[in-house]
Amino acid sequence: MTGPGTPDVLDRAACLRLLETVVVGRVAWTGGDGRPVVLPVNFFLDGDAIVFRSAPGGKLEATRTAGELTFEADDAEPALRTGWSVLIHGSAEVVTEPGEIARLAHRAPASWLALPGASLVRIVPSEVTGRRLPLHLGGVTVVHQGPWRSPEP
Repeated sequence: MTGPGTPDVLDRAACLRLLETVVVGRVAWTGGDGRPVVLPVNFFLDGDAIVFRSAPGGKLEATRTAGELTFEADDAEPALRTGWSVLIHGSAEVVTEPGEIARLAHRAPASWLALPGASLVRIVPSEVTGRRLPLHLGGVTVVHQGPWRSPEP
């Protein structure tokens, strides 16, 4: 059932198409103290796999020890009250094969941070889910700030 404020459930293909429209997502895992950790990453899709660069630290440690990460990306238009969100759970691996590193590194977006000693991480999805808040015409609210005045010359 859909209606105003009811999200549409997206199939896997729609989720992957939406992921191709953004370059920043969030990687999540459970830290050693049992608390969730969520960090932004620049990413790209390689088939249906998520690929991102990571410097040594929490993301690489989680990849090597847990072997499973969660990834989320979204986009929203607050004024129109519409948007979407895609959530991926999957096995994560540090890419180690030299030919594969070269192929993926050529496609990876430039990182927003200097990442000395960075590795490429790939998340192969075991589950892909998504939701979209559909656009509902007439849902825009205009807030008046007072009378409009022409700027003084």
